[in-house]
Amino acid sequence: MKSCTRILFFALLGMSGILGGCTETRFASPPGDNIETCDVRWKGLWGPRDEQDSASAFYVDDECHFIFLDQPEKGGPLKQFHIPVNFVHADGSDYVVIADTSIKDVVKIKPVYGVDPVPEKAFYFARYRADKNHIDLYPVDSERVARQIVDRKIDGTVSKTPNELHVFVTGDRTRMLEILRHGSIFADKPDIKMVRLNQTVDEFEHSVIQAQRKKPK
Repeated sequence: MKSCTRILFFALLGMSGILGGCTETRFASPPGDNIETCDVRWKGLWGPRDEQDSASAFYVDDECHFIFLDQPEKGGPLKQFHIPVNFVHADGSDYVVIADTSIKDVVKIKPVYGVDPVPEKAFYFARYRADKNHIDLYPVDSERVARQIVDRKIDGTVSKTPNELHVFVTGDRTRMLEILRHGSIFADKPDIKMVRLNQTVDEFEHSVIQAQRKKPK
């Protein structure tokens, strides 16, 4: 089953091949009140560790603007999408938080399933580990969260079909932070691994286009 819990990061990395069944978890509120708009460790240009020839990357500039770089047409210029990204630090762990409305220009996301009225906004969470040259992202384990909702350990809804699993976790900011701290909701292994690229954005764009021109047709 393909994961739409990872839809955000797949989109950011140009891996939005999320056709067919998908799995996703969204949250009703951001976690806590101590939400930051910058983690300086993210500044710079980053690409997927296991896709050295990727035409997509993300860049965090000196003012901490998160910019997704993608190539709509092979051989053409890169397009830049500014996406508001937030960070939460709690009990020695680091989390990235992004509203589903923030990525509407990058990937199409349907409204939250199984909730009436449909919330105007919901949030994706991921845990991360970052150092000077690496960022590892751990997505939410949707099946694990769904079981906790069924067992009434977490409040929310679960919508499941043979090919899809849509989980929505309800609660206020305080409850979301408690879930981050004690809910064991994230995957045990990183799903996306990023490496720092020692290039400017212009240099990256040039290298992508040149590499594509050199490939045999």
